[in-house]
Amino acid sequence: MTLKPELLMPAGNKEKLEYAVRYGADAVYLGVVDFSLRAMRKGELITMENLKEAIDLAHGLGAKAYLTINIFAFNNDIKLLESVMDRIKDSNPDAIILSDMGVFRVVRKYMPDVAIHVSTQTNTLNYEAVKFWQDLGATRSILARELPIKDVAQIKKHVPEMELEVFVHGSQCVSFSGRCLLSDYMTDGERQANHGNCAQPCRWSYKLVEETRPGQYYEIEQNERGTHILSPKDLCLVEYLPQLIDAGVDSLKVEGRTKSLYYVSAVTKAYRNAIDEVISGKTDDLHKYFLELKKVGNRGYTQGFYLGNNNSESYSYDISKGLAGSDFLCEFWDKMGESFLVKTKNKFLKNQEIEIITPYEQYFTKVLDIKSKKTGEDLDVANTNDELYIKFERSPLNYKYALARTKEIKNDDTTS
Repeated sequence: MTLKPELLMPAGNKEKLEYAVRYGADAVYLGVVDFSLRAMRKGELITMENLKEAIDLAHGLGAKAYLTINIFAFNNDIKLLESVMDRIKDSNPDAIILSDMGVFRVVRKYMPDVAIHVSTQTNTLNYEAVKFWQDLGATRSILARELPIKDVAQIKKHVPEMELEVFVHGSQCVSFSGRCLLSDYMTDGERQANHGNCAQPCRWSYKLVEETRPGQYYEIEQNERGTHILSPKDLCLVEYLPQLIDAGVDSLKVEGRTKSLYYVSAVTKAYRNAIDEVISGKTDDLHKYFLELKKVGNRGYTQGFYLGNNNSESYSYDISKGLAGSDFLCEFWDKMGESFLVKTKNKFLKNQEIEIITPYEQYFTKVLDIKSKKTGEDLDVANTNDELYIKFERSPLNYKYALARTKEIKNDDTTS
């Protein structure tokens, strides 16, 4: 019998954690400042003070929570980590994600029984490396993104007792599984990539200058916007879930702790439904989920190295910022009569056709009425960042965790 793999989603803050689980995540991974490779700046951040509360929230919703301590640690980082290990232990994470051997020793010293997941930062590419981590007591290896699926299957065959986790969706790094120093150099050490504060210079636009002609810049490619020669497209493996599941992957991971609430919710829903269909034997229409994933921010999609044919088409030469195929319109906050109190994220109009998604539903409907919460005035336009009462032609059966977005898919040149 085919075992259902875990769907592992990012939890950049407590709100995203809850939405991820409500939309179908089996587990979430989260980090705190100082020890994680993603430094969050918005929302109710997960800190050492509320870490236990966040993990308790995940457990209360029936999901697992993995804590990332995956920085490349210097001496002062080890001292700081030791000073908070009692609090980390008290927060009761289901596993610790780490990459540094010193961190491994500290975690084992204070939490000898906790499950250890070895980060993709270790660049694990072969079954002997997986056996090495297994011999040290790790329970899961998060494989490098540079592996083809056939190699993943070989690793599982050689080390069947070890859990294997692979990334299936999200931003990719131009460097080998994230080991990059571009940001460190190009910000004079102020934005250190492997301490959670990468400035993403791989997304910047570059031009060429010849050393004997200072000040004269040349396009690397013929493009008026320059060229983003270091910027990979985003990973999307939703159509290749059958192969990954057949290869024995235990956990399917989505990148994106700094992504929006809408991104986390919509991507979770798409992969949850796709995984469930594959497990039930329905594998002939996974492309519809690829189309769903076009609606969230992306730099174009690629399968990276997983099919064994990574090439220049895997790079996004034109854009650096992910562009969403659909605009996120509003969050649902409350209900009054037949109307819903919403917080708008992008402008929309009275009588506009939109799409509503919830953990339980997904459908198109029309905006019938817009009313200002502050003045009670009837409006024709819902402007960004307003709090409004909206009446829809069809209301969600359960408005909690509901989101609305535009109906059309823009930027529809994204290829599979």
